[in-house]
Amino acid sequence: MKGGGSIYRRGGLLWIAYKPAGRPRVFESTGTTIYEDALALLQKRMVTARERPHTAAAATFEDLRALLLDDYGMSQRKSETRAKSALAHLSKEFKEIKAARIDGARLLAYANARRAAGAKPATIRYELALLKRAFHLAHQVGSVGAVPAFPTIHVSNTRAGFFEDHQFRTMLAHLPADLRPLSVFYYWTGWRKQEFLTLQWRHVSREAGEIRLDVGSTKTGKGRVIPYGAVPELVATIEAQRALTTALEQERGEIIPWVFHRSGRPIRDFRGAWKSACAKAGVPGRIPHDFRRTAARNLVRRGMPERLVMAITGHLTRSIFDRYHIVSNADVAEALAKAAARS
Repeated sequence: MKGGGSIYRRGGLLWIAYKPAGRPRVFESTGTTIYEDALALLQKRMVTARERPHTAAAATFEDLRALLLDDYGMSQRKSETRAKSALAHLSKEFKEIKAARIDGARLLAYANARRAAGAKPATIRYELALLKRAFHLAHQVGSVGAVPAFPTIHVSNTRAGFFEDHQFRTMLAHLPADLRPLSVFYYWTGWRKQEFLTLQWRHVSREAGEIRLDVGSTKTGKGRVIPYGAVPELVATIEAQRALTTALEQERGEIIPWVFHRSGRPIRDFRGAWKSACAKAGVPGRIPHDFRRTAARNLVRRGMPERLVMAITGHLTRSIFDRYHIVSNADVAEALAKAAARS
């Protein structure tokens, strides 16, 4: 490309390479497989690379913020909304401040102030990680001279909650009728909440007993096929939802695309109903994400190879899966009993 820029493929994604004036060549993932999007990002980066050296000393936090959001937009990351929320907190502290003045001491002060305001360590770590990413992008194009030292935020909030089957059945009975089908599906598959809340009938093949998630529609970006027909309770749930949906469509004369819905409308949030049902079932404090841990543990318990369990739940890496495959006291007792029976 004229001006020294290039686009190439690496690991399934398109990468760009360009050389800012007076700086080493930069290599950057675009996060996309679409050539036109990669080209647009490369052109923006090259324009910035030519302009920034003259204004590097004047670069502000807002410049870093704009660069980061541009990167998120071009890469079409699903976490862009969360990133904007985090940047709003950062803006309160750093807005209009020169990037060169944001040093390790100021960053540590920010972290302490956020902690004092009640922000969780994981939230603070995420906010600082975004800012660090913005600094790296700015450094690549020459708008800042160096990336400051960022404080290390230790997070030890890994949850270990899960449901035993009788707890799940009791809680299920206390949920509103429109939340029971998605809860059964969640309990069996361990999918991420956003995956089943946005599940549509076009993803479901009732004849084959399969559900297919499109490439790019999941958090990991990978597609998945779930042969739900192997689980009678899931088959009954999907068939009941199809019958309910068809009746509503005929009554209203409209198409309802969602598998799980409230009277034909998407389910956005169910925290209140969930909290109430858990309290009535005697398991207060449980969160919907506990089903993700429960599904992973239950499938392993039933003898399924862990690589197949990961394919169902959508875990991309072994390290993350290991956090979800939780061993309970009942598991340990069962293993000891089997060992004793063999002795």
